[in-house]
Amino acid sequence: MDAAAGPVWETVSLMEYVILIIVIAVLALVAGGWLLFVRPRRGRISAPSAPPPSPPAAPPAPSGQGAPTAETGDAGKPQATAGVIEVERPPPSAGRMVRLRARLARSQSSVGSALLNLLSRDRLDDETWDEMEEVLITADVGVAPARIMVDDLKTKVKVLGARGPNEVRELLRTELLTQLGDEDRSLRTAPHNGTPAVVLMVGVNGTGKTTTCGKLARALIGDGETVLLGAADTFRAAAADQLQTWGERVGAKTVRADREGADPASVAFEAVSEGIETGVDAVIIDTAGRLHTKVGLMDELGKVKRVVEKKAPVDEVLLVLDATTGQNGLRQARVFAEVVDVTGIVLTKLDGTAKGGIVIAVQRELGVPVKLVGLGEGPDDLAPFDPSAFVDAILG
Repeated sequence: MDAAAGPVWETVSLMEYVILIIVIAVLALVAGGWLLFVRPRRGRISAPSAPPPSPPAAPPAPSGQGAPTAETGDAGKPQATAGVIEVERPPPSAGRMVRLRARLARSQSSVGSALLNLLSRDRLDDETWDEMEEVLITADVGVAPARIMVDDLKTKVKVLGARGPNEVRELLRTELLTQLGDEDRSLRTAPHNGTPAVVLMVGVNGTGKTTTCGKLARALIGDGETVLLGAADTFRAAAADQLQTWGERVGAKTVRADREGADPASVAFEAVSEGIETGVDAVIIDTAGRLHTKVGLMDELGKVKRVVEKKAPVDEVLLVLDATTGQNGLRQARVFAEVVDVTGIVLTKLDGTAKGGIVIAVQRELGVPVKLVGLGEGPDDLAPFDPSAFVDAILG
């Protein structure tokens, strides 16, 4: 047994050595593969953990796209919707006026044609003057202003005698310009004494107030000014969303409440405070489209103005009126003028559906000039009111 067992044990030991050598070889292969493949890959993944180099300067923005401005925030952080809404570069005011004058001329010429035809008749009797007064009233000039205009024209025609077509047109043009007056129609949107200009936009629901805020911001930015928007219409979340969208399109920051129904005065105050801190040129505050028949809501509008004035003076209170509402717009204007010191009128929808005479009527009612007019739904269809261009458009 012992002699035979010797070779067996030797064979077993030899097999163990072979198996051990195989195991060692396998382990060596595994370790080599780990060194060759795993470590380099891990090195490529962890390498970017070091601070990245500073990004190169951004190339100039192509034409038609505005570069990010200071209104995006102190840290240069983009708006929440960056990459969704592209920042635009609005055109300057001069370019918009040419297009808007042409549109105004197409929409208002019917009134002027009727007046010129009446004045050009061979015989101007009482019936003709009554017809002229009716045309003016239909054009929303108002009863009292229409009678004054007719009496003035009647006196001039009697004194000057019969007139030719060109003379009649000039006579009517002079009368219309007289009724529009020569008030200062400039917008006070320049910063002063280290504070931005503050513009408070007021008006009832449906007049295009929030849209006007956005269009005014575009116009100012197109002329090289910086703007911050304040969404103080906290009763309607859609109004704040709409205003923020307008701002994002042109790179203007919007200060808004974090909840619906927040105090409008506090939002307006915060907007002005941030405007002062960031050094913008103008802060435009959109207020709730309150009904002029609700006393409590109108009192709240007065509160918004008083609270803002604790931080900075309000330079402009612009009352937005829908030109198509006619005499109802005048009633709205009277109530708003009693609550806040209105400094200017913005007439929206002054296109083919409006008569145009509301410009004369509202100025005569409030003693406040029309400063801006909206002539369409486009983002740049808002322009300073030019009396000469307006009258020439009416007369065709």
